[in-house]
Amino acid sequence: MRTKIVCFADTLQVTGVLVPRNEVLVRPDREGLQIAQVQVEPGDIVVSGQILARLTPPDGQPNSGTVTTVVRSPVRGTVISSAAVVGTTASARGQPLFRIAERSEMELLADTTVQSLINLATDQPAKVDVVGVGELPGKVRLISQAVNPTTQLGQVRVLVGNDTRLRAGAYGRARIEVDKRCNPAIPLSALLYGPGGAVVQVVRDGRVETRRVTVGLLAAGEAEIREGLSEGDMVVARAGAFLREGDRVRPVSAANEAAD
Repeated sequence: MRTKIVCFADTLQVTGVLVPRNEVLVRPDREGLQIAQVQVEPGDIVVSGQILARLTPPDGQPNSGTVTTVVRSPVRGTVISSAAVVGTTASARGQPLFRIAERSEMELLADTTVQSLINLATDQPAKVDVVGVGELPGKVRLISQAVNPTTQLGQVRVLVGNDTRLRAGAYGRARIEVDKRCNPAIPLSALLYGPGGAVVQVVRDGRVETRRVTVGLLAAGEAEIREGLSEGDMVVARAGAFLREGDRVRPVSAANEAAD
């Protein structure tokens, strides 16, 4: 068979959980007001300025139940969680009443090794498989500049998008394309290994010639040859171990062999 140029992708796999790209915490502007009405629930999509809750002075205080203060969403997005309960007192310094994923954008937050971080770069394409959703396209958005001193792991954030099926906290796995090379490719069955490394038997002028090669990436039963072969070289695809240097052969293409 003759070698052909094939593009190989070097990928890195990471696992993690979905988190909002930008999480907005919503609290009241004033202290001591009582929650009178909650108008949204987790999962609701809101727009900037939309009323999320209404607050009034506590029972027994002047204007109780008559003067209303509203809590509005500062951004457009999806309500991730709500701690607002009718009848409780809201605090500007306590737990947020609402957590909102701005623009409903979610990303995969994952840990990976220091060596892997070196090979990552922003905007590298990725395929993200989210539990319960399936595979979605993504890209690397942010790479940690620090690592955990105990685990020696750093974080990477892979932007997935604003698909309405995505849920914060869901598990996911991303395959990040860290490199792509296009080089001659041969079947794995054409590779032989000896004391000096990998070799391939090439047919040149009707005779077998053993040639040392440098193997790169492997994918779908094929091997990338980084050095030692050129596009169009005739190689022995199978049974190479039964041939010796200088043997005279009559090349038969894979297509002709299949036809026979």
